Amino acid sequence: MSDISASAPKFLPPATADRAPLLVAAAFLVFGFFFITWQVDLRQGALFLIGGGLGVALYHGSFGFTGGWKRMVVEKRGRGMRAQMLTIGVAALAMIPLVAAGNIGGQPMVGAMAPVGVSVLLGAAIFGLGMQLGGGCGSGTLFTVGGGSARMLVTLAFFIIGAVIGTAHLPFWLEQPALPAISIGAELGVGFALAVTIAGLALVALITALIEKKAHGDIEAEPAPARQGWNWVFRGPWPLVGAGLVLALLNIATLLLAGHPWSITYGFGLWGAKIAQAVGIDVGSWEFWTWPAQAQALNASVLADSVSVMDFGLVLGAALAAAIAGKFAPKAKLPLGSLLAAICGGLLMGYGARLSFGCNIGALFSGIATGSLHGWLWFAAAFVGSIGGVWLRPVFGLDGFKK
Repeated sequence: MSDISASAPKFLPPATADRAPLLVAAAFLVFGFFFITWQVDLRQGALFLIGGGLGVALYHGSFGFTGGWKRMVVEKRGRGMRAQMLTIGVAALAMIPLVAAGNIGGQPMVGAMAPVGVSVLLGAAIFGLGMQLGGGCGSGTLFTVGGGSARMLVTLAFFIIGAVIGTAHLPFWLEQPALPAISIGAELGVGFALAVTIAGLALVALITALIEKKAHGDIEAEPAPARQGWNWVFRGPWPLVGAGLVLALLNIATLLLAGHPWSITYGFGLWGAKIAQAVGIDVGSWEFWTWPAQAQALNASVLADSVSVMDFGLVLGAALAAAIAGKFAPKAKLPLGSLLAAICGGLLMGYGARLSFGCNIGALFSGIATGSLHGWLWFAAAFVGSIGGVWLRPVFGLDGFKK
């Protein structure tokens, strides 16, 4: 028996684009680029378009951490997790050296560094649990919203609320035991940091492969393109590995343009704080929002925040991809159990992301890829929390562990 299993290719019928959503998404992407460039600068406009590219790749590849982790836990199939490790590894090859350089062409290069302590450990576990209830991680929530999911709109709304609550409590959690931010590149040097990072990612991929081989007798292969010719490039679906490579390249581009790697959830907390301030809640007096960078962001236009403009672009890019694929289909029906899970999951993810300095993107992907030790702690804690989330899913009428 072969070690690799693959089914015969079954091509999808030609797709018909959803014209109205396509035109709207494309128009907003074009208008958004010029408007942001006019209001802020060309760099910010370019980051908006990079966000759009990330949305296209996430949607066409269905590249979400939640589903890959759940499939590993429930089905013992690790193709999704292996694609994630490859994506992070490719990004790390460029990003660890860039961060070590410190400055490229006058642009500072800052990694996704954060303290290694109780706040990250607890916050990541909370996030992992929440993402299985909410049905998506940070990136997954945004690209499925772009695809028209009403359920994920609920998750996003409560994600934002949870993030704002997290900003109120973060100063307390930062007083708990922790080591300072640790850069593997600074501690070991670029060469050793890359070797350790790639070895760690390869070890995770190997473990998933061994578990899968023991459970099924084979290792699931990447499916062949579902559409004939090059039609799949524009209409999807993309292979997980292909989508992951695009995400890695765009994260590198983000670091070069913004001076920091791709992040998502900081924008949620900022949006929530601005909304709270608009309805009369004095968030500006909260300690978190008195810190210089946070106070500046709170008092400036949301378009001046690079994370926010990339989030906006991501949603529009996903909407564009869904419309091109003929899959933009908003669904309003939402069973009570699923609604409650979306609410709980969103709150947990928002709160957990703020405590742990990011989500699957800002803490895990960008953290590990820029050599931050906290990214590895986040990964371990979030995966444990995710297992708990899978166990809880049936309580809300969702699929979980097979009986």
